[in-house]
Amino acid sequence: MHPKTPSESLTVLTDLVLPSETNPLNNLFGGELLARMDRAASIAARRHSRRITVTASVNHVAFNRSIPLGSVVTVEAKVSRAFTSSMEIFIDVWIEDRESGIRTKANEAIYTFVAVDETGRPVEVPQIVPETELEKERFDAALRRKQLSLVLAGKMKPHEASELKALFV
Repeated sequence: MHPKTPSESLTVLTDLVLPSETNPLNNLFGGELLARMDRAASIAARRHSRRITVTASVNHVAFNRSIPLGSVVTVEAKVSRAFTSSMEIFIDVWIEDRESGIRTKANEAIYTFVAVDETGRPVEVPQIVPETELEKERFDAALRRKQLSLVLAGKMKPHEASELKALFV
């Protein structure tokens, strides 16, 4: 299985915020944004693995900025690291100023997807070879995030989390 780069999984979804998708403050519902991010992450995971993929977890979501009615929203997702059958997908959400066209980062998220076969059993995925500095930072941090999740879920003993221990030694 040949390794792939994060850019090979890049998925970009751009859409408008419509009235039916907003709360009483005329901002995009958080759940609507989560659904958009899940779709983009799913496509990125499928592009990387070329398999059926399922959402395993939503590891992190930061709603840093509200997204007003009428905004142009762009969701960018790409695989930041691949493990045996799971993939961490990093998602950046941008809003575009209607007059100037300037893009501002509004939110970000990290999802985990698992590649499965037709019976739902996990299958191996290609490894990731990061290219840019940002991709390398996200790649390195992904193992720490995975170990933290495993420790918190009771699936890994804290003393086994070598990447986490390295932060404190």
